[in-house]
Amino acid sequence: MVHYIIVVTVLALVLGHVPHCLSSKTVGGYLYPQFYDHSCPKAQEIVENVVAKAVAEEPRMAASLLRLHFHDCFVKGCDASVLLDSSGSIISEKRSNPNRNSARGFEVIDEIKEAIEKECPHTVSCADIMALAARDSTVLTGGPSWDVPLGRRDSTGASLSGSNNNIPAPNNTFQTILTKFKLKGLDIVDLVALSGSHTIGNARCTSFRQRLYNQSGNGQPDYTLDQSYASQLRANCPRSGGDQNLFFLDSVSPINFDNSYFKNLLVNKGLLNSDQVLFTMSGASRELVKTYAYNQELFFQQFAKSMIKMGNISPLTGNKGEIRNNCRKVNA
Repeated sequence: MVHYIIVVTVLALVLGHVPHCLSSKTVGGYLYPQFYDHSCPKAQEIVENVVAKAVAEEPRMAASLLRLHFHDCFVKGCDASVLLDSSGSIISEKRSNPNRNSARGFEVIDEIKEAIEKECPHTVSCADIMALAARDSTVLTGGPSWDVPLGRRDSTGASLSGSNNNIPAPNNTFQTILTKFKLKGLDIVDLVALSGSHTIGNARCTSFRQRLYNQSGNGQPDYTLDQSYASQLRANCPRSGGDQNLFFLDSVSPINFDNSYFKNLLVNKGLLNSDQVLFTMSGASRELVKTYAYNQELFFQQFAKSMIKMGNISPLTGNKGEIRNNCRKVNA
């Protein structure tokens, strides 16, 4: 029997699937796309339908759901800790600097969870719902698809300090951002490819204001930012006030998932400091930016690989964690 399980585990890694007799739980802690094929065969369809409706109503939601998965995985792994509200001993990650007045899409996750609970109660984790919603958001906006490995379970706690410290910030240096990725087992290729998700979505004035007025603390703007683009930005991002004013991360095709984000970096039109440093501060990342700017297919292939890799950060599997009944709170 032990020999059989070892063989099955190897097969699962190589082929991406396992025999039906073992498909009710993760094999050896590994995630695999067929996890719910028998226990909740309509799960993926339900996620896709709710996400499609939400994105049709508000195109921005695609980027919000993608970002939610990212902000979850970088804190304690992909365990849906970001969804927990404050209660009892739990201090919500929603209060952290990267998430406060910024993270969104929680109601969409709630709607998906409610629909899935009706179909197959106590079966599908909130963490897996987020991973699927991120993939569907990418596809719906024109990006690549991939088979999402499944079988994550949900955490019973959150980490406000982890959320404040682990998630890369818009004004971090290139080296700090790369270090935060490496601490999660991701490399420079993952960093550049995943940054390409900024081909959709918005950023607030407060997240790039320093580039317009006071980049280095000397009252001077960031001269690596195209100056005509900078003057357009100043019109709605004043020196003070307007913190929550929204700007497209990719001003060329803001609701299409494509490679124009990288083309923007080539002409110094990356919105966030953390975007533009990929081109200005590292020879290796600069070459990757150029590669993806000239070859969208290569970007799409790597983005899918890097999303799977990010989705594999420290998942709770087997008997660890729980399957939450409500994504906002731990089970009673």
